[in-house]
Amino acid sequence: MPYRLAADAVVFVHLAFIVFVMLGGLLALRWPRVAWLHLPAFAWGVTVETMHWACPLTPLENALRRAAGEAGYDGGFVEHYLLPLIYPDALTAGLQTWLALFVIAVNAAVYGFVAWRRTKNKEGG
Repeated sequence: MPYRLAADAVVFVHLAFIVFVMLGGLLALRWPRVAWLHLPAFAWGVTVETMHWACPLTPLENALRRAAGEAGYDGGFVEHYLLPLIYPDALTAGLQTWLALFVIAVNAAVYGFVAWRRTKNKEGG
């Protein structure tokens, strides 16, 4: 039972990290210092997606599931948990690239706005 709870906790942390990578820049609108945490997380998330690496949390979850007597799964967290909810087909390298580009575009827009607002405030406008 403790291994299963630990595996479920890893899933929760993994999902929270993905959401933070995708939308954490929005927190910088309210709390600019969050950018110091978000930008490295964002860089890691984009790198993992564009390079098609496995996130270290996926093998950790699988190991905990096996220790709990459950079966692990092939592929990564996104393919196993998120894509079945969002997309009917399996994740492809091209789709991963587009997802990464979307995350980059959203965060570039958010940080562009943050930079514009900081410049505007410094100018007294």
